[in-house]
Amino acid sequence: MYLNISVNEFILLGLTKDVLKEDIVFAIFLLLYLTTVFANLLTVMTIRYSRMLGSPMYFFLFYLSFADACFSTSTAPRLIINAVSEKKVISYNECMIQIFTLHFFGCMEIFVLILMSFDRYVAICKPLRYTTIMSTHVCGALVKLAWVGSFIHSIAQVSLALKLPFCGPNVIDHFFCDMQPLLKLACMDTYVMNLLIVFNSGAICTVGFIILIISYILILHSLSNHTTEGRKKALSTCTSHIIVVILFFVPCIYTYARPLTVYPVDKIVAVFYTIGTPMLNPLIYTLRNAEIKNAMRKLWCTKLG
Repeated sequence: MYLNISVNEFILLGLTKDVLKEDIVFAIFLLLYLTTVFANLLTVMTIRYSRMLGSPMYFFLFYLSFADACFSTSTAPRLIINAVSEKKVISYNECMIQIFTLHFFGCMEIFVLILMSFDRYVAICKPLRYTTIMSTHVCGALVKLAWVGSFIHSIAQVSLALKLPFCGPNVIDHFFCDMQPLLKLACMDTYVMNLLIVFNSGAICTVGFIILIISYILILHSLSNHTTEGRKKALSTCTSHIIVVILFFVPCIYTYARPLTVYPVDKIVAVFYTIGTPMLNPLIYTLRNAEIKNAMRKLWCTKLG
């Protein structure tokens, strides 16, 4: 097993080298990050303390919002700090931690989205057995499995990163540490390592996306047997979920399910799924969900009144 002994830190080039543009990056992404954290924590607190939102769907949404806030926090603060710093460095240890948190909470988001689609499938396709199948015990066990699966995935990523020997350049052409940028710097043949990453991260993204698409096809097919009102409500809920799935999975599949090839658009795609999607998720769910909006209004008016 190789361990890094010659490189103690990396230089992150960020999104731009232009000083004026860096000030713009700082202002825009600070605003986006604060909005993301506020919106997701507001959703988390509302679900946690509102008695109106006790169903399994909101139980899973609680963990999705928590994962979104943490997922964005794994990359955005470093991008914001480096935008106004002369020395745009990240230590080797912090780089490994960033890889762990990025993949842990990103994988957690994938698993929770799958659980949410399973919940909607049972609710719409097997309504008479819904309370039995999606009991509190079952939902808790499913979330625990998601935590364990995410931990195993992220540990695997960090283990691969720790095996990379660095003996030359330490400049990462990105705004955060991830396996693909590090592979470019490693002084070893990374072909096998790249295949392992594709079979790991790429497979999780692709298989997860296929499972979600199949589940929503089954859900939409079953709606023909529902009343007009029930069909409208189910379509509204599923539409929100499908939008989230497309916004998150398409950029992730583009990034992780392909060979190690660098394109100029890669950093923009990374911005979208690491910062953009976590900000949009709570907005999509709250703006399209009357129950959450009413619960927020009632809960926070009572707290602040």
